[in-house]
Amino acid sequence: MQVLILAAGYATRLYPLTLNQPKPLLPVAGKPMLEHIIDHLATVKDLGEMFIVTNQKFVSHFTAWSEKYRKEKTAFNFKIINDGSTSDNDKLGAIGDIHLVITKENVKGDLVVVAGDNLFDQSLAPFFDYARSLQKPVLAVYDVGDLDAIKKYNSITLDQDGVITFFEEKPKNPTSTLTGIALYYFPANVVEMIKTYIAEGNNPDQPGRLIQWLYPRTAVYTWRVPGRWFDIGSKETLEEADRVFRS
Repeated sequence: MQVLILAAGYATRLYPLTLNQPKPLLPVAGKPMLEHIIDHLATVKDLGEMFIVTNQKFVSHFTAWSEKYRKEKTAFNFKIINDGSTSDNDKLGAIGDIHLVITKENVKGDLVVVAGDNLFDQSLAPFFDYARSLQKPVLAVYDVGDLDAIKKYNSITLDQDGVITFFEEKPKNPTSTLTGIALYYFPANVVEMIKTYIAEGNNPDQPGRLIQWLYPRTAVYTWRVPGRWFDIGSKETLEEADRVFRS
């Protein structure tokens, strides 16, 4: 099983913090937020190669970081992928970046995708165990507890087995506070379906749109994130995450 970390965004909402520094390398509780994700992945057994997809503007930042991290911890074999974009105007989008890595690196097996700006306060090993046991696509979900807050994410409903029965990206009138987050398990057959999604000319941004396209075509299961989850999209959430992780 290979892992792909999405880190090619430009995070303009966090300017000036991200003007010359990629968001996943911003510090949270004294270390880059990306390292918090990787530390949780370190508890997962039998992981294969890890890809980190970034852009032309920040590829040197991630290369320098990975070289330093390798000297301190050797748990993973990183490969930094440059998607060639230079700004929001020519970015490939999250799904476009997933497709780029799949095709460029000839990914044939199972793939876990996680956003480089998502923080968890508990191990991700149970997610991998659950996904491996099913061998079906799995979306991590989190209850944000607020219908207004859900409007900036996505709203989903599930059946009794935790399979998605409805998924709406950026809902205007949500009825559920459960949202899918940027942590996905795609078995090998679904990895191939991502190529079809792109070939059809679908929106290459916002990875939730891939789930919205996928769930009517194949059963997509869910896994509820334990503990706290942070989607670092603003200075306020960055500061809150820093406070929580320091404590």
